[in-house]
Amino acid sequence: MGLFDKVSKIWSQDMAIDLGTANTLVVLKGQGVVLNEPSVVAVVDNSGKKSVLAVGDEAKTMLGRTPGNIQAIRPLRDGVIADFIVTEEMIKHFIKKVHKRSTFANPRILICVPTGSTPVERKAIQDSALAAGARKVQLIEEPIAAAIGAGLPISEATGSMVVDIGGGTTEIAVMSLGGVVYSNSLRVAGDAMDHALQNYMRKEYNLMIGDSTAEKIKKEIGTALPTSNNSYPVKGRDIRSGTPKEVNITEEDTAEALNVIIREIINGIKDALENTPPELSADLVDMGLTLTGGGALLKNIDSRFSKETGLPVHIADDPLACVAIGTGKALDQKEIFQNVLSEY
Repeated sequence: MGLFDKVSKIWSQDMAIDLGTANTLVVLKGQGVVLNEPSVVAVVDNSGKKSVLAVGDEAKTMLGRTPGNIQAIRPLRDGVIADFIVTEEMIKHFIKKVHKRSTFANPRILICVPTGSTPVERKAIQDSALAAGARKVQLIEEPIAAAIGAGLPISEATGSMVVDIGGGTTEIAVMSLGGVVYSNSLRVAGDAMDHALQNYMRKEYNLMIGDSTAEKIKKEIGTALPTSNNSYPVKGRDIRSGTPKEVNITEEDTAEALNVIIREIINGIKDALENTPPELSADLVDMGLTLTGGGALLKNIDSRFSKETGLPVHIADDPLACVAIGTGKALDQKEIFQNVLSEY
């Protein structure tokens, strides 16, 4: 294979990126999800000069455990860039990792963005990817990508509703004929659930816990509707004495802690239903709504949403990767989905 052929082959390896607040997933054209790592960057400060120490899995293990001169940063907050330079370095790292550090890797990149992100925020995401080495960057809105990934018939003249509960945002959208009829982006999602659990533990048990512990509680015993008496041991620091302490919490505790966040998402879903044209509302009675994103894995969240809205609620086959898979499909079939892609 000649040099030109090698370059062409590498250039043809376009990629789709689900640039999430909690995790970044990368899909290579024709290969599916090839990378899934936390959106975390560890930065070391040497006499005022900052440099990247670690990215992804390695950096996440450093969260809350770093010495004074090392910072573990999550450069995206609420689905948008909070630190432009660190985000650029993170995207650059993931591009190199996926392309095995090839010097010719200048892919076309499709990135998904929250529906509520502003043109300025979208431009910042595009600029970060271009600065990281992309030759062309297009954007797709998260709920559209989620719906494509979940296999919903968004191109047909029937209503489809998706609720994507990510790390920083919850995307709620009703779609028909390849377009978004109604959308809303709530700045409450998985991270807000973690913070709610931290606040609850501090208030009810005088126990200070970190982000990682709160996330573990959510995954192990977190629920939207308590259905068992299971308990889970939680270790942290006693606020009064300052010493390490362990307490046992139940599903009822987590349901109470998470109720405010879940209630806010339910209100967002009800607002969407109120603003949906009657003909599409009739479709949703049969079709129901589809849950995607990491938040869809919270125990009994589908039962709670169904109980509150009266609609059938389905969880996508692979909720965590759904947005990335949909973004990858839009990249593979750009002729079909061209009207939902945009540039800034």
